[in-house]
Amino acid sequence: MVGEIRDQETAVMAIQSALTGHLVFSTLHTNDAASAVTRLLDLGIEPYLLASSLSAVLAQRLVRRICPECVEPYVPDQSEVRSLGLADGGEPVPTLWRGRGCDSCRRSGYRERLGVFELLLVNDAVRIQIQSRANATDIRNTAVANGTKLLHEDCREKLLAGKTTAEEVARISPHSQAIQAAE
Repeated sequence: MVGEIRDQETAVMAIQSALTGHLVFSTLHTNDAASAVTRLLDLGIEPYLLASSLSAVLAQRLVRRICPECVEPYVPDQSEVRSLGLADGGEPVPTLWRGRGCDSCRRSGYRERLGVFELLLVNDAVRIQIQSRANATDIRNTAVANGTKLLHEDCREKLLAGKTTAEEVARISPHSQAIQAAE
């Protein structure tokens, strides 16, 4: 275990340990899984070493879970639907969920937290991207083409399943890419 990779010395130590056959777990502060690759390259790790030692990168965030005692459905207005990218005009407006607040959740509408995840598995296609020093967008696109589900997609699933709220999703993914319509 390496607590956190913040500098070149720590990054080199983690990579050297991985190259000698050790399974290394560490944290690295980035916005998504693909950015972790470019961050390690920016810290001075040689692309061929990173490509041969990195197995996977997991990006994670916590969202508040809607209180199960006071959860209620609602139909969002058009501005909320547009800001979340949930419907592009021809689709019906989805039902969303929120907590109205109760004694169980201290009137917050939330109880406990829920993880949202993005797992980038480093396969041959991603290794080629790493070795060519591709940017995070190219690495992300390659990973998505190989089945990676992005953070905003996991957020969208949990929003539509009634596990969290639109406010929580917007907090995690505040940019235009926050949630894109599936299909």
